[in-house]
Amino acid sequence: MDFDLLVHEAWPAYEQRVHDGWVLRYAGGVTKRANSVLPLGRPADLDAAIGAAEAFYGGRGQRCAFSMGLGAPPGLDEELERRGYERVDPTLVMTAPAPAPASAPVLAARPASAAEEKVRIEDRPWAGWLDTWWAVDGRYDSGLARAARICAGVPAWYGAYEESGETLAVGRAVPQDGTLGIYCMATLPQARRRGLARAVLRALVRHAGATSAYLLTTEPNRAAQALYRGEGFEVASRYHYRVR
Repeated sequence: MDFDLLVHEAWPAYEQRVHDGWVLRYAGGVTKRANSVLPLGRPADLDAAIGAAEAFYGGRGQRCAFSMGLGAPPGLDEELERRGYERVDPTLVMTAPAPAPASAPVLAARPASAAEEKVRIEDRPWAGWLDTWWAVDGRYDSGLARAARICAGVPAWYGAYEESGETLAVGRAVPQDGTLGIYCMATLPQARRRGLARAVLRALVRHAGATSAYLLTTEPNRAAQALYRGEGFEVASRYHYRVR
């Protein structure tokens, strides 16, 4: 799988410009994923391509960031380091392969739990979903509207575990070329260690009828990795960012 492109398509920047094969992405500064260069292949003029990227982000008042996945050209990471770009946010891509039989949900053919049956799934995010996700992952002050615009950029399903009128755990699932991208997994601190994230994940996969899935988690987040491994996911790829 080309995870660089899968992530790019599932979390789309609403402003994109192509320069010599590289995609310059901007979405109001909300998340590096949608506000970084996707360097697909080696440009004819590397120095000019880096300069174009720096001008693109500088003109928008943003630091220049590069997403460094397996598709990045050889030597680019070292060149950016030489230019003073900092290596940040090492991220794991974890995948769950198709089980047997192929028609079974990716997380194993098991009866739905009581918690899973309570998960609400819609094809667009609602206020409670957005508020819970942003309460956990909202590192960008007033950026919720811009983040919601990114979410709405492609068809997706939104799952939430709700209790007594409160949204406690959420997730987003994007169907893509025979696989399912899992994003925006978040649980309110007071609701953790109850298996709610697992219920949301399973419900989304079951709803999609997926036979394979992938998700992203930061390298230091050992708790999330343990949860996902328990659901059949293993590390398949890695990427990081270079930022200056």
